[in-house]
Amino acid sequence: MEPRIVAGLDVGSTKTAVVIAEVSLDSGQPRVKVLGVGQARTTGMRREVVTDLESTTDSIRRAVKEAELMSGLTIESLYVGIAGEHVHGRASTGVVAVGGNEIGKRDVERVHEVARAVFVPADREVLHAIPQEYIVDSQGGIRDPVGMAGTRLEAEVFMITCSGSSAQNLRKAVERAGYDVAELVFEPLGSSLAVLTDDEKEAGVALVELGGGTTDLTVFHERKIKYMTSLPWGGATVTNDVVRGLSLPYVEATRAKESWGTALSSRVDPRETFDVPGVNPGEVRQIPRELLAHIIEQRLDEIFGLVGEQIERSGVGDGLTAGIVLTGGGAATDGIRELAEGVFTGPVRIGMPGEGLTGLVESTRAPKFSTAAGLALYGARRVSAEMTEGGAGSGSPANVIKWMRDWLNDFF
Repeated sequence: MEPRIVAGLDVGSTKTAVVIAEVSLDSGQPRVKVLGVGQARTTGMRREVVTDLESTTDSIRRAVKEAELMSGLTIESLYVGIAGEHVHGRASTGVVAVGGNEIGKRDVERVHEVARAVFVPADREVLHAIPQEYIVDSQGGIRDPVGMAGTRLEAEVFMITCSGSSAQNLRKAVERAGYDVAELVFEPLGSSLAVLTDDEKEAGVALVELGGGTTDLTVFHERKIKYMTSLPWGGATVTNDVVRGLSLPYVEATRAKESWGTALSSRVDPRETFDVPGVNPGEVRQIPRELLAHIIEQRLDEIFGLVGEQIERSGVGDGLTAGIVLTGGGAATDGIRELAEGVFTGPVRIGMPGEGLTGLVESTRAPKFSTAAGLALYGARRVSAEMTEGGAGSGSPANVIKWMRDWLNDFF
């Protein structure tokens, strides 16, 4: 069977990233080979929402063209990530009576339909409805009820919705850039495929994505999404603090943060300084690196404190055996893991793509590519289901494949 091409697009508040990959089947399992990676500075987004359609379109076009040049391919459609404060999640349950002697696929479809039948305001759009757990005759913890005996089937589904206008504007930006939107995907869902293991999601883990405009938290436990929220502070907040604290233009503050910044002021020699342009042409100012580190440390410590409060609010804070996984562009900050370990209880690690990928993996091995790589993995699972359907013969029930696509049952 011919390999398929997928591409993941992460349009963040400060950077746009793209990962192009080839999907083939190996013993029925998807094999994902990275062929191209691209990135560009984003100028039309604020806190994960489109604020300038033309600028966002240009950022998407430049990032995709770079990935296309590396891969030697022309992309038609993209799996596009969406996140931000406008994305909400909630659990919903459905119950149906089982007609026959055992639970069939149609029973599962019916209970999904009932669980999804919740009121969704006209200004909101459903992104995902993810099965979390099935209960058969009061017996919980069931992942696949098909074929089991029972008279009553209950399903718990996690509904993820977003602002309809935000979704439409993001689609418009992608389409104006010349590409189709294969699907809008909740970004932490994609990132989790790239940086979390099934064991971590089973044991309990908090995925903290440090983006440019927001910090997104998603808590997993027993392979379920237990909690999700987005905080309106991220890397750009830290940069703005540097602008004010050191009286620097935004561009110079960004350069100082990336070149000399660290999240631990204790690591810095108090005598060490770095140069920045002065007020007048040709002038140079010397700034203590310890002062820059103190500004960064204070803001990140505050953000982690707020994340910790949200983890406690999730109700499973004490059960996160796998600890905290930091990802996103901000997770590359020097010393950030050690700072986080002083704030959170439990282990902390930096999450980077790599597992489940082949090809140009080194090009994606950085926290800033976690979402784009995860979206490519998400797309790989989608098209591998289609490839399985195409090779299964005419006797395979198409509705079963559709059920798999709609409910992402193999993700959790």
